[in-house]
Amino acid sequence: MKLALIGATGRTGAHALTTALDRGHDVTVLVRDPARLPDAARDRVRVVVGEATAPDALSDLAAGADVVVSALGPTGREADLHTRTARALVDVMRAGGPGRFVGISGAGIDVPGDRKAGKDKAISWLIRTLGGDVVKDKPAEYAVWAASGLDWTLVRPPRLVDGAPTGRLEHDAHRSTRSTQITRADLGAFLITVTEDGLYPRTAPFVATARR
Repeated sequence: MKLALIGATGRTGAHALTTALDRGHDVTVLVRDPARLPDAARDRVRVVVGEATAPDALSDLAAGADVVVSALGPTGREADLHTRTARALVDVMRAGGPGRFVGISGAGIDVPGDRKAGKDKAISWLIRTLGGDVVKDKPAEYAVWAASGLDWTLVRPPRLVDGAPTGRLEHDAHRSTRSTQITRADLGAFLITVTEDGLYPRTAPFVATARR
């Protein structure tokens, strides 16, 4: 499969990149600084240098790809980064790019059909109330994809932690997970699994590293 990956130099994106290459996919990455790519991956990918919100860079990234995968993380310097990226990507994909997108949202957003536990509803309310502009970016991004008419999936993880991949995942389209954290390695791998298997089309599933 030909994958177009955004955020490959981030802490989750690096795991998504490694997983995609290990599973034999043909990967193109969009990065600001190619020097930040892992040495082992640098010669195995096609590199596009540019911003995630730049239409020309996104068009180059998506050319010939089957799926666009985004592991962009939040940044206080660009509070609306995910929404602006989504808008630019939707335009590129509608103009003849791939019809499938897989990205990362957050467990704090609410979407139609959710069946969150009481504690999770309270946590979501606190996140929305106290999280500032970066948190507001997530529901706005969801609204862009939901209205796009494209085939998209926005994975909703809880708290991200470092650690080795466990392979122990719990995920559901609308029911919040019992576990309240996920390793970045597990999340990166899950993005590629969702991509490969076409899981959760036009849905924002919850996912977490399952408790032992």
